[in-house]
Amino acid sequence: MNIKQVAALTGLSDKTIRFYEEKGIITPPQRSSNGYRQYNSQQVDQLCFLQRTRSAGFSLPESKELLDLYLNPQRHSREIKQRTLDKIQHLEQQITQLQEMKRQLTALADECPGDDQSQCPIIDSLSGQGCCQK
Repeated sequence: MNIKQVAALTGLSDKTIRFYEEKGIITPPQRSSNGYRQYNSQQVDQLCFLQRTRSAGFSLPESKELLDLYLNPQRHSREIKQRTLDKIQHLEQQITQLQEMKRQLTALADECPGDDQSQCPIIDSLSGQGCCQK
């Protein structure tokens, strides 16, 4: 399969597929006599796996580690479960931080009249008036 076919099948862009190859994340494809990449089913499986891990919120290094485990028949499910639980905890922390950001921004928006005047409590707050003055 050529890179366009693999991109259509996996939902990844050509650029992403080439990046994964350049970084050694996937097994390098064979090259045809004209130099074009030729992907086999194993590489397509690896790319699909990476696409799903990335969609689930795993970082690229985490996805690479999971891919290595996927390819290792001696893997232990407890390690994969722990990585998943760690990712859930990290996501919960991010959600808490995002909720706090939303609360702060909502409070700022509520204070702003949103009219034609230049005075704006949002800008005043973000500029640090009364805070960090030298």
